[in-house]
Amino acid sequence: MKFVQLESRGGNYMVVASNVAWLRVGENGQTLVGIVGGQPLLVSGAPESVAQKLLAA
Repeated sequence: MKFVQLESRGGNYMVVASNVAWLRVGENGQTLVGIVGGQPLLVSGAPESVAQKLLAA
């Protein structure tokens, strides 16, 4: 199980990379991260940069 830190304007998240189901463009240059079995997270950065962090894990 590999954790990835994703930054957010309201605080940072540590997510399990294998639990990410989808990425979608959010508001104000942010990205919605879909989590298996949970609510989406709104994190900073474009979907491409978030995907790079997840793939690097």
